[in-house]
Amino acid sequence: MKKFVLKKGITLLIILALGIVAKAQSSQEFVIGNWMGNIEFQGRKLAIVFRIINFEKDSVTAFMDSPDQGAKDIKVSRVTIKEDSVYIRVKSLGVSINGILNMKDSTISGQFRQSIFKCPLTLKKTDVISERKRPQLPKQPYPYQTKDISFNNTTDNVELAGTISFPDGSGKFPAVVLISGSGPQNRDEELLGHKPFLVIADYLTRNGIAVLRYDDRGTAKSKGDFSKGTTYDFARDAEAAFMYLKTLDNIDTTRIGLMGHSEGGMIAPIIVSGNKSVRFIVLLAGPGLTGKEIILKQSVLIARAGGEKEDKINKANDLNKKIYKIAIKEKDDSKAKAKIRKLMDEYVEGLDHEESLAFAGQKDIIIQQVLTPWFRTFLAFDPKQYLTKTHCAVLALNGANDLQVPPDEDLAAIEKYLKKAGNSNYTVKKLPKLNHLFQTCETGSPEEYIKIEETFSPIALELIKNWIKENTK
Repeated sequence: MKKFVLKKGITLLIILALGIVAKAQSSQEFVIGNWMGNIEFQGRKLAIVFRIINFEKDSVTAFMDSPDQGAKDIKVSRVTIKEDSVYIRVKSLGVSINGILNMKDSTISGQFRQSIFKCPLTLKKTDVISERKRPQLPKQPYPYQTKDISFNNTTDNVELAGTISFPDGSGKFPAVVLISGSGPQNRDEELLGHKPFLVIADYLTRNGIAVLRYDDRGTAKSKGDFSKGTTYDFARDAEAAFMYLKTLDNIDTTRIGLMGHSEGGMIAPIIVSGNKSVRFIVLLAGPGLTGKEIILKQSVLIARAGGEKEDKINKANDLNKKIYKIAIKEKDDSKAKAKIRKLMDEYVEGLDHEESLAFAGQKDIIIQQVLTPWFRTFLAFDPKQYLTKTHCAVLALNGANDLQVPPDEDLAAIEKYLKKAGNSNYTVKKLPKLNHLFQTCETGSPEEYIKIEETFSPIALELIKNWIKENTK
């Protein structure tokens, strides 16, 4: 579950795309390659990698990556050249760049602009793009079998693609479906150079448990439209994956479970509340609180961890409460937009000039996100109605440093609802020093995610493996 404003609002300023051209053909040939630099935003330096592939007539093929934000392959829409001047337009982001190419020192110096935000940027040509260390990523050949597969959500007529990994040997294996968190995720739940679902699948399969992981609808090789989906649509996709596993000869159909991370931890209880053939569920930072409560609490915790002043945190929290109330209750989009915009205009009046300008550039983005079907559904979602109908074995884990799903309140709510269901076969555990991604960390801030080499805590992996084996005897 990603931070709402960071992901959809502020982060948009960081995902830049630059194109570089020059006044002559030789200059065009010169800039083909990799360029790296940094921009400074809110006191943070953020790395940027620009990859220019080729020039053809008046067009350019170029892409921008923002490694610190986990953004790749942002396409450049337009590049024009006049002598040494470079102009670039990235229509999808509303970005424009004006810069100067210096072939002697292999640099591009210019200014990035998006809406009211602007900053200087210097790119340096490089032969090698440095990559973050991810020592847990498994290397082929694997000591088990893998197979790329596809299956159908027949209710929504969506074909989904994924990978299943089988332990070596014969017989019928226990199995688990991995369900990703919010946002369009591929089968590895790839984020910031990490591939947690690949790491989990590799570990469990080496230990005798088959694993199915799949691309979210409309993502990677899966068909469908992710942007129009809600949590309930994604739940039908996950249940289709579960039903697919039941058709396989080497899977024990009485020992299949679900493991969901973040929003995936919302989806698993939805499924088991109506499908009694699911043997177990594992909730990795799965919400026990309502969606509205989760978003409000995570915004406060992350802002506080970032050093924001308490009075500003409280004012922003009050605004968010009012906005979310409108998003939940006002079903008419045009009326909801007008009401939210009015609240924002009133909020801006209490900001200083610089803050006011920064916030003004984000208003439309925030309103658009808040009123999407997914976000409206998430805000109103109450896990109580599903956890109180969950009777299978449950393992609920949260990291003690999780700032996105507060562990104490979350686990207490999950346990409360499972008890109300009369479920006595559950384990609820808070794991020390782990963040929302189950990495060993210092503070739990999302800013640490990319810097941490560990993808998924070995302690958590062993706990999950042992628990699944115990509950699939």
